Amino acid sequence: MNGRLRQDGSTAEMITGLPDIIAAISAVTALEPGDVIMTGTPSGVGASQSMFLVPGDLVEATVEGIGTLRNPVAAQGEEQGS
Repeated sequence: MNGRLRQDGSTAEMITGLPDIIAAISAVTALEPGDVIMTGTPSGVGASQSMFLVPGDLVEATVEGIGTLRNPVAAQGEEQGS
């Protein structure tokens, strides 16, 4: 967040593997190109550290070999330009 590393993990560390997650979701809805599956976060970050996102923060998620997704945090009802 905002240029500071807060998490560093691998899908290999997940309790439920990606194929099982995708199968479970696909059983109840059709997945389309561009869909994002959010699986939560490990302990030790966020609320457990009294750290919360505020408008103006920038959250980045990098997937090796794919790229980086950058999400600016806006206030509810506020739109941000690209």
